[in-house]
Amino acid sequence: MLYTAYEMQRAWLAGVGQMAQTSSRWLLSPANPMSYIASSPIIARGLEVFAHAAAPRGKPDFGLNETLVGGVSVPVTEEIVLRKPFGQLKHFVRDSGHPAMAGRRDPKLLIVAPMSGHYATLLRGTVERMLPDHEVYITDWRDARSVPVSDGRFDLNDYVDYVIGYLEHLGPGAHMLAVCQPAVPCFAAVAHMSRHANPAVPLTLTMMGGPIDTRKAPTSVDDLATERPFAWFEQNVIATVPQGYPGAGRKVYPGFLQLSGFLSMNLANHMKSHWEMFKHLVAGDQESADGTKAFYDEYRSVCDMTAEFYLQTIDYVFQRQALATGQFWHRGELVDPAAIDRTALLAIEGERDDISGIGQTRAALTLATGLDEAKKAYHLAEGAGHYGIFNGRRWRDSIAPVVERFIRAHDPAELTALPAHVDVPEHVELDVVPGVEVA
Repeated sequence: MLYTAYEMQRAWLAGVGQMAQTSSRWLLSPANPMSYIASSPIIARGLEVFAHAAAPRGKPDFGLNETLVGGVSVPVTEEIVLRKPFGQLKHFVRDSGHPAMAGRRDPKLLIVAPMSGHYATLLRGTVERMLPDHEVYITDWRDARSVPVSDGRFDLNDYVDYVIGYLEHLGPGAHMLAVCQPAVPCFAAVAHMSRHANPAVPLTLTMMGGPIDTRKAPTSVDDLATERPFAWFEQNVIATVPQGYPGAGRKVYPGFLQLSGFLSMNLANHMKSHWEMFKHLVAGDQESADGTKAFYDEYRSVCDMTAEFYLQTIDYVFQRQALATGQFWHRGELVDPAAIDRTALLAIEGERDDISGIGQTRAALTLATGLDEAKKAYHLAEGAGHYGIFNGRRWRDSIAPVVERFIRAHDPAELTALPAHVDVPEHVELDVVPGVEVA
C-alpha cells in the first residue's frame, strides 16, 4: 500500500509540476502582457523551482564522451563488459587508436559504487577525474524494482560475490576503489580472496568514507540504525514493488524512502539551496541556477534496493559491526581480515563527514593484522564532507592525487610513473612512504 500510495502521489505531483512549468513560461513570455508586471517574474521563478522539485526522474547518463590524456582530447565510449541480474560492469573505453594513447599501459581501476539509493552516476566526478590515467570500470547497479522476482534475491553476500566476479573478469593486477558503503563488502571480498589465494585479488584497495566500524565516532546515520530494534526496520521501511514494474512483487527498501531520509538529515541546507536557486533565477544568473538544478537532478534520482540486502546491511554493518567484531560470515566461512597479506590498503576519511565518522574507515587498517605496515596508508581530507571525498574541487585537486600516487606505488615497476600533469598538493609528500599518515 505504501508504494502504491507513493506512485499515486508522484503521478499527481508530476502533473501539477508540468502545469507550474507551463505557467512559469507563460508569465515570462514577452507575448504575455502580464509578464511586464513587476511581480510576474518572481512568481514565475517560484513556479519554476517547484516544477523542478516535483519532476519525476529516471536513471541519469554518465555523459562522459571524452577525456584529456596528456592535455589532448580523447574520445570515450561506454561498454558493458559483464552483465548480472542486479548489476553490470561498465568500462569507459578510451580510443586506443588515438595518438595520445600510444604506448600507454595504465592501471585497471574498478570503482565500486554504493548500493545505497543513488545510481552509479553519483560517482560521475570520480570517474571523470580518474579516467585520463586509468582504465576505469564501474559497478553499475540495477534498480531492484526493475529486476524480476524470477531472478532471485540479492543480499550482502551476493554483493561480495559480485565484487569477486568483477575482479576475476578484470584479471590479476587490477586496483579497486570503494566509495562509502561498498567499503564493507569490498574489504570482505579482498579478505575472502586472500584466504583462498585468488590470483585476481586486487593490488590495492582504496576505501573512502566507509562504515567498517561504526562504533568509531557514530553519526546520525549510525544512531538511526542502532536506536531501533531490527524488527522495526522489517516492519516500517520495507515495501512491495507494485504492478507495472518488471520487479513487481519484490520486497524492497524504496528509493523514495531513502531520499526522504537523505533530505531530512540536512533539511535546512536543502531549503537554503533551493532559496539560493530561486534568487539566482530572479537575478538572471542562469548558470548558477543550472548548477543547483544539475546537482538535484542527480541527488533526487534514486533507486530501490532489495529488502534482504538492506536488512542484512543494518544487521551486519550498523548493529553488529560484523567485520570489526569477527562476526562476518560469507558462504559458510568466517571472513578474517588478517588473511589480507598482498593487497595494499588506503583509507580516506573526510574531516566533516556526517555519514561515516572519522575512524570508521581507518579501522580497516587495524583489522588487517597480516598485512605489512608498509602497505597501509591513511589520508584525512581536511574540510571535506562525505560527498566532497569523491566529488568536487577537493576530490579533484587534493584527494585524487593521493589515490593515484598510492596506486602507482603498489603497481608493477613499468606502471609506477606518476603522470606529469598530476599536481600533488604541497601538504602531500611526493615520496610519501605508504604506512605514514598523510594529513
